[in-house]
Amino acid sequence: MSSQLIPLVAAIIAIGIVAQLLADRFEVPSIVFLLVAGVALGPEGLGVITTDTFASLPAIVGLSVAIIVFEGAFHLRIENIRQATTESLRLVSIGAAISLLGTALVVRFALGADWEVSFLIGALLVATGPTVITPILRVVPVRDRVATALETEGIVNDVTAAILAVVVFKIMQLEEPTLPAFLELFVERIGTGVGVGVIVAVVIWVVLRYIDLSPGDAPRNARLVVLAGALVAFGAADTVASEAGVAAVATAGIILGNAGVPYEEQISEFKGDITLIVLSFVFIALAALLEFSDLLSLGVGGLIVAAAVILLIRPLDVLISTRGGQFTTSERLFVSFVGPRGIIPASVATLFAVELQAAGESEAATLLVGTVFLVIGSTVVLQGGFARQIAEYLDVIPMRVLIIGSGRVGREVAARLEERGENVVVIENDETAAERARSEGLTVHIGDGTDIDVLRTAGIENAKTMIAATGDDKVNLFVGQQATTNFDVERVVCRANDPDNMGAFDDLDVETISSTHATAQAIDDSIERPAMARWVDMLGEEGDVQEVTLQNDELAGRPLNDLGTDLPGGCLVALVTHGTDTFVPEADYTLEADDRLTLVGERQAVQSTTSIVRGE
Repeated sequence: MSSQLIPLVAAIIAIGIVAQLLADRFEVPSIVFLLVAGVALGPEGLGVITTDTFASLPAIVGLSVAIIVFEGAFHLRIENIRQATTESLRLVSIGAAISLLGTALVVRFALGADWEVSFLIGALLVATGPTVITPILRVVPVRDRVATALETEGIVNDVTAAILAVVVFKIMQLEEPTLPAFLELFVERIGTGVGVGVIVAVVIWVVLRYIDLSPGDAPRNARLVVLAGALVAFGAADTVASEAGVAAVATAGIILGNAGVPYEEQISEFKGDITLIVLSFVFIALAALLEFSDLLSLGVGGLIVAAAVILLIRPLDVLISTRGGQFTTSERLFVSFVGPRGIIPASVATLFAVELQAAGESEAATLLVGTVFLVIGSTVVLQGGFARQIAEYLDVIPMRVLIIGSGRVGREVAARLEERGENVVVIENDETAAERARSEGLTVHIGDGTDIDVLRTAGIENAKTMIAATGDDKVNLFVGQQATTNFDVERVVCRANDPDNMGAFDDLDVETISSTHATAQAIDDSIERPAMARWVDMLGEEGDVQEVTLQNDELAGRPLNDLGTDLPGGCLVALVTHGTDTFVPEADYTLEADDRLTLVGERQAVQSTTSIVRGE
């Protein structure tokens, strides 16, 4: 048997890596391909994997879940959570409650299930999870506040869903289930998990900080210590109270990820690679155990449940949870669409099904597995597979801008760019200044803007624009040099506080704004061009200037003077950039696709015209 098992495991891991490569190539979550691969290898496909293939699958799944949850929690930064506190808290509380109750009600009435099984399925399907959210966020680079809310929801709901499900399952086995018994079991597992997680995290932190790990092999040993710690946390907590292990590894991961442990980057990369392999193996193995007969037995009721989860319950819990927050309407709609279920519901449902079958409740086991996997498959394929297209349609993929310095200049520029819908991250090393910027609604990353690791963590590798806006020209010069030479940022703008340093900035071939020259120009404008100066002062309030690329096919090929009724009043096309030429267009100029138009006028009119020109 072992001679057959080794090549099978190797093949599953290889298929998982191929799935990841395909996911990167087609910009969809890898779980889409893992699900297809699992079904193809299972009884409904080639029959290579059956229920007898992995006798120890429950133990493998448990340890795999520990690694996956720990890795997701390790990347969750407290600093980022503070940027989306309201939305995150509501999603994991109000949103989770709506999801639980809504799913349970639909399962009860659409499938005729008992209330116990309905709430068990509802509890499992609360979880979205980092295993399905993180791949989506790799191909859909939304604003940091949106990404953080989704990541926080995924990690927290993974923990609560697993614990809720096991508590509901144990309540089902009681002769007289009561609310106090439910709360006692739930609090016991949360408390055990958090307690064990804190203890393990402290021990690992002390080991990494104060114990000699052999200088030559320290990074490798640090990785192994963290991996062992995650597994120990899961095993110890799970021994004390079943399913408390998930809360333990989540707690340990969040603490260590924010504690500034040595070799953090190497640990993160190592855990990411391990998670990729583990996720591939477990998801393929679980998907292979799915039988189409379980899905077909659900009938129309199963389709109603899946449709309700995607089209009704998820949008309802998101729209209520994000009401009155910082999210735009488009971002709220996008989050409403992004709610795929993943490894936690699949693994826990499979383990419960085994116990139900052993207890002679095969009908309940079939209903449980069929419903959970139907919803997982539907949400992964639809919400994961089309997330990029939906994001582009809703226009929630902003340009990423990094601003070094949160002084008055940096905050003002950040506020203007944020108002136009860009994804702005401010880097500031002074905590008081950072708090002031945060109080104004800006996303702030605390750190030294001249530190390459800080720039990477803040997202410079994905940034299209870098702005060095500090009051220190040496800092601005260094940042400009790093952005142009090491990171190849598309556009770099630097502030020159001393006009004598303009030559040094020019040598970097970056756009430079001299504070002295800009002030002198503003004074000159107020004297010689007072009307323009007053109007420029109103930019962002009453007036606006925008440059936008023509993407509306209905406007291309038509002269400007033919667009009178199509464009709102109070807005003029002041300049047209065609190829490399920029000019003031004549009234009979014929617009062409990809022309770049400079729009000048009243703020609302300019914004409306911008949407029309983009074809929105």
